[in-house]
Amino acid sequence: MTDPLPVPLRAARALRIGVSALAAAMAWAAGWNYVACALFITADVLGRNLLGVSSAATVEITGYMLAIGIAWGLAHTLAKRAHIRVDVWVNRLPLKLRAVLHLFALLALGAFGGFCAWAAWSLVDESLLFGAVDNSALRVPLALPQGLWFAGIAAFCVMIAVLALEAFLSILLGRGAELDRLLGSRTLEDETEEALEAVAMARRAP
Repeated sequence: MTDPLPVPLRAARALRIGVSALAAAMAWAAGWNYVACALFITADVLGRNLLGVSSAATVEITGYMLAIGIAWGLAHTLAKRAHIRVDVWVNRLPLKLRAVLHLFALLALGAFGGFCAWAAWSLVDESLLFGAVDNSALRVPLALPQGLWFAGIAAFCVMIAVLALEAFLSILLGRGAELDRLLGSRTLEDETEEALEAVAMARRAP
C-alpha cells in the first residue's frame, strides 16, 4: 500500500499538473508555429525565384515567430526535464543532499528567468509607451510580438514557481525520492518509456 500524499503536497502537485497542461498546450502551439514559419519561408523563396514576388517582410515576421516559439516551449521543456543537465557529480551524492541541490538549481534558474521576464516586460512597456512599430512594410506594432514573447517567458517563470513549491514541500515532508524524480535528470528508463509512447501513438495514427 502506497503512502498517501499529505494535503499540502497533493495541492501543490495538482497545481503543477494544471500548469504543465497549459505549458503543453503552449508547446503544441509553438510546434505548429515552426511549421507555419517553414511554410512561410518556403513560399517566399519559391515566389521570389519562380514568380519574382516576395512578401518583403519574411525576415521580420519569421524572426518574431522563432523568438515566440522558443519562449513558448520553455515551460514544457522544464516540465518534461528536457533541459540539458550536467549531472555526473550530483547523481553520486546522497539523496538528501541531491534533493537540496535540485531545489537550489531550480531557484537559480528562477532568478535568471525572473530577470528575463522583467527585461522582456520592460521592452513591451517601452514599445507601448512610444507606439513603436517595426521597419517592414507591414508596420507591425512591436508590442504584439514582444507581448507574445513575454507570455512564454512568464509561463516559464510560473512553471519554475510551482515546481519550487512542490520541491520545497517534498523536502519539508521528507520525500526526497519524489523530488529527485520531479527535478532530477531523465534516466534511461524515462527515455525508453517516452520512445515507446511515441511508437504507440504512431501506430494508432490513421
